[in-house]
Amino acid sequence: MCRDCILRKVRPREKHFIFAAVLAVAFLVLFDTHNFAQERNSSPEFTSYAMQLRENALLKISPHTIMSPSNRLLGANDFRSISGSYSFAGRSGWKTNITTTVFWVGEKATVNNPVANDKSAWDGGWRSSYGGYDDPHPGARVNFVPLDFLPRQNPFYVALPYNDVDNHHTRPEAAQVIPWFRNAFVRDGESVCKGRWLAIRHGNRVCYAQWEDVGPFATDHWQYVFGNERPRPNRNRDAGLDVSPAVRDYLGLAGLDVCDWKFADFRSIPPGPWAKYGDNNTLVRLRRPGMTSIASVLNGGSISR
Repeated sequence: MCRDCILRKVRPREKHFIFAAVLAVAFLVLFDTHNFAQERNSSPEFTSYAMQLRENALLKISPHTIMSPSNRLLGANDFRSISGSYSFAGRSGWKTNITTTVFWVGEKATVNNPVANDKSAWDGGWRSSYGGYDDPHPGARVNFVPLDFLPRQNPFYVALPYNDVDNHHTRPEAAQVIPWFRNAFVRDGESVCKGRWLAIRHGNRVCYAQWEDVGPFATDHWQYVFGNERPRPNRNRDAGLDVSPAVRDYLGLAGLDVCDWKFADFRSIPPGPWAKYGDNNTLVRLRRPGMTSIASVLNGGSISR
């Protein structure tokens, strides 16, 4: 986070204290430099003394933290976690060797899938919105879509273990931990994660998909999704990514497998089967009549960058 952004978060009283302390350090160093010059002490002694003065003054400044909208403070350790793989400057990096499971719209609840997938974290009628049951059986699919119907949403979808909405309200920490929050936020309780694009890599193949549900298992692990933590331990070999049958088929995944993933800007996504279907698909909407610019697409529906 930039210096100005941090200072804006600091209370006026703390700003005055920090400014006074910095002035004191500068004065002490300049004053004692003059004394040392007069006394003709050696350069190493002066350097050691000046550094000690600086450290003593800085130790009197209590480390400040940035107030989160939540009930706790986000401190330096939290921001180190966030910046580990997705910085506030917007640069992303691959999360590697993530155990990956397959899930699908309409999947029934099981031991390894505690919640049925007729609805998603952000869509109470997900199966209806999608257009039907996204049968994962290879014999029931062709060209990455079900044989029985043409999906109304992108068949290339994923789930990650973080939900930015809780009990119909935006989570308090979301504004600070989600790198694109400021640009994507519309209103309280509306997700800025739904529809976000990911790149998923397995071997020498890369697939692109949209974030449409939450899981596996966890719903609050922002330190992994946006930071440098590993997925939490779980019964699926610590899985940290769910992918749809279309993603599975494109990448050639077999059961529990391992992938790398990162967030992707839709402007940089190459042509592929992930760009063919779906009312929620940014790339499909860009091709529609009347959608003459990226702005018109983003303003015409949910933001899925």
